[in-house]
Amino acid sequence: MEPIFFQDLGIVAYNVAWDYQESLLKANLEQKSKKFVNGIESADFVPDTIHHLLFCEHPHVYTLGKSGHIENLLVNNERLKEMNVTFYKTNRGGDITYHGPGQIVGYPILDLERFTTDLGKYMRNLEEVIIRTIAEYGIIADRLPGSTGVWLDPDNPARARKICAMGVRSSRWVTMHGFALNVNTDLSYFNYIVPCGITDKAVTSMEKELGRIVDEQEVKDKLLVHFAQVFDAEIITNNNGN
Repeated sequence: MEPIFFQDLGIVAYNVAWDYQESLLKANLEQKSKKFVNGIESADFVPDTIHHLLFCEHPHVYTLGKSGHIENLLVNNERLKEMNVTFYKTNRGGDITYHGPGQIVGYPILDLERFTTDLGKYMRNLEEVIIRTIAEYGIIADRLPGSTGVWLDPDNPARARKICAMGVRSSRWVTMHGFALNVNTDLSYFNYIVPCGITDKAVTSMEKELGRIVDEQEVKDKLLVHFAQVFDAEIITNNNGN
């Protein structure tokens, strides 16, 4: 079982979390670079990479993926300031999404060479973690063919709605960015964007589906259990950042 070091960062600005992810990714890439001596790869060297899983919650922010379209942001800079919402163009995949209070954001920094060198399978595994977690609350979710993330009623075009968005980056098989699960999220903020560039589908949350406020710590605990199971890993809590 691969060890994954877990940290709950609490409420943290998007750019601060992004910089932290980049630092963890850089450290792993530096380890991987040691495989090469005079430009020749050593067959015997095993990089001492470290897997990380970060949970956090962001203040109101819209983020645009590298393949996204700025026109999917439906408000100007002045309106963003009035709403107290920041905006970032990111280096993850996907289009535009919203992060904010009541949403659990997960950032796995994993060396996929120690799991699977298949980004598609990695994304399906992330989706599986969410599907299993919310199933414990009686919320039955699935995948929507051709789209990433986790959906409810994906087979019914009139009712299909996304409960968890995903977008990742991989560099030499080291991942960053991840998923955003709407737990007690204020969904009105999605009205000011075209979420993930999809115009004909709705967005939902666990609170909306269940009709009650959901214990976010309980959801985090369940996410960790299912993450360990799906990735066949051992989660090691490391909230001191050591």
